[in-house]
Amino acid sequence: MRYELYYWPDIQGRGEFVRLALEEAGADYVDVARLPARRGMGMPALLRMLESPADPHPPFAPPFLKAGDLVIGQTANVLLYLGPRLHLAPRAESGRLWAHQLQLTIADFVSEIHDTHHPIAGSLYYEDQKPEAKRRAADFTRVRLPKFLAYFEGVLERNPRRGGHLAGGRLSYADLSMFQVVAGLRYAFPRAMARVMPDCPRLADLHDRVAARPRIAAYLASKRRVPFSEADVFRHYPELDG
Repeated sequence: MRYELYYWPDIQGRGEFVRLALEEAGADYVDVARLPARRGMGMPALLRMLESPADPHPPFAPPFLKAGDLVIGQTANVLLYLGPRLHLAPRAESGRLWAHQLQLTIADFVSEIHDTHHPIAGSLYYEDQKPEAKRRAADFTRVRLPKFLAYFEGVLERNPRRGGHLAGGRLSYADLSMFQVVAGLRYAFPRAMARVMPDCPRLADLHDRVAARPRIAAYLASKRRVPFSEADVFRHYPELDG
């Protein structure tokens, strides 16, 4: 199976959670919008899928994945599909549902992270909502950030299987996604994370172990990994890093 990933070419965004799974598995995939339009790819191909979808179940927005005749939207849904096929999900149904539940909670977390810099509307610039962003970010760094991280730290602590993973006894896509969240938060909120992470040693260890995996390390060092930036989900504005 050769997978086609459709996502914006210049940011990590929510598509990065899918990329990490594909990279870790060594899957055969193309990042469609990053390829030349002359080869039938690029942004024109992504926009065709959005504006004139041939599939009866069109995606609302990127990221979405084309796998054979299937077009699958929503990050957590894509990973639910890919997990068993890439050997990145528990084998038992209960374990697969648990990994999916964790991914949905990560999606909630990512939405709250995004809303620290866009609390009013995604259609407005950050500069148009700075006062509101400061209020939202202050609550996030004081209340929501430690609450979410403590939850995932507790999941690691309570996992009866050895190995230091979120779901089951081996690496899953939930672990890869948690790595991305920790990395992004360290970029966006370095001061707040310096306060919170000492209470989350298992999460810190998970991040480091994922980063050291051979395929992930090679991906992170490659040009395929787009840098964090202030046009993305994880943004570093010093005035928000309380």
